[in-house]
Amino acid sequence: MAILMECPICHKKQGVKNKLCSCGEDLVKLRRANRVKYWISYRLPGGKQRRELIGSSIEEARDADGKRRVQKRENRIFEIMPEADMTFQELTDWYLGLKKVQALRSYSTIKYLLSNFNREFGSKIVSRIKPEDLENYQVKRREEGKSEKTIDSEIQVAKAVINKAFENDKVDGRTLKVFRRVKKLLKKNANARKKILTIDQFRTLMAELPIHAKWIVGTGFFTGMRLGEILSLKWSQVSLKDRIIRLEAENTKDKEPRIIPICDELYSILERIPRSLHSDYVFLYKGKPVRDIRNCLSKACRRAGIVYGRNNKDGFVFHDLRHSFNTYMRKAGIPESVIMDITGHSTREMFDRYNSVDHEDRIQAIRRFEGFLRGRLESVDQNVDQTAFLGLM
Repeated sequence: MAILMECPICHKKQGVKNKLCSCGEDLVKLRRANRVKYWISYRLPGGKQRRELIGSSIEEARDADGKRRVQKRENRIFEIMPEADMTFQELTDWYLGLKKVQALRSYSTIKYLLSNFNREFGSKIVSRIKPEDLENYQVKRREEGKSEKTIDSEIQVAKAVINKAFENDKVDGRTLKVFRRVKKLLKKNANARKKILTIDQFRTLMAELPIHAKWIVGTGFFTGMRLGEILSLKWSQVSLKDRIIRLEAENTKDKEPRIIPICDELYSILERIPRSLHSDYVFLYKGKPVRDIRNCLSKACRRAGIVYGRNNKDGFVFHDLRHSFNTYMRKAGIPESVIMDITGHSTREMFDRYNSVDHEDRIQAIRRFEGFLRGRLESVDQNVDQTAFLGLM
């Protein structure tokens, strides 16, 4: 363990006995002027080096150094870690202040979920949160009527805070383990939506939509693009000549560029949209980019006899157009790798969430299975009674 002083000019940290900094500054004069900051340096278990800023008083630095020596000698190492006196709200404030986190599209959602979590844990010392506390939180939120998805999201965002804090040496492995031990309430893909818009429902809905929403819904149905990707689409990304839409990395949820082919129906839609002289956005309403269509979509669904809303049984929402696109592409025999490339699904798990198997698929599957068996039978012996082979007689 050691006490270091920091040069206020070049910020180099060095021994307190130095009189002259390598940058040429007189450290003695700087110390007399109280311009030098003092740090203590020590190693944690496992050999990891840690430094703490104490202040401009050498006496306070010596006291802090002595305290850490006693804690290490008495094996009270967890009292040394930052989370020993840091609340979860303080950790949240640090996390939400990170530039990389603030740049996320989901920043507002993250902030909202953490505010819910902090109503319970904000004033608690991070190191004192136990697995049973988090499990009790799950039970409490469920009793308050919150969905399992919402509860899981709140826990997952809190885990993200802890993971980032661990990477930056703000919490130790013990705290990280507490949050990682908490299991999700929802089983894998248990909340995957199954709503698929039939062809007849799509045609009926389109007939009830105002023209600007009709263009947007049609684009979603024929491309599988997310609503945010559609609303932010610009003509500079559309090539009717090459029949493709180019999405740059900054335009997609997963930050990966995509090229989306334009089918005849979509070509017909895009060709009809008038181009503004003052805006490059494709979808405009009264000269301004469209921001939301939920209101007119819900009204059109009501007129079309389609249940609308995520919280209603079998209710339709815009994102279900993405499910429909995946499912119909698969039914059309398009290879999964091609579908995933168009829709931007980087993993098979996410693709499966958007690909629904219905009763028609099951019937077709069993017919193909039966045909396969009969085909194999005919190739082996043309004289064998097929029904007898299949156990029907």
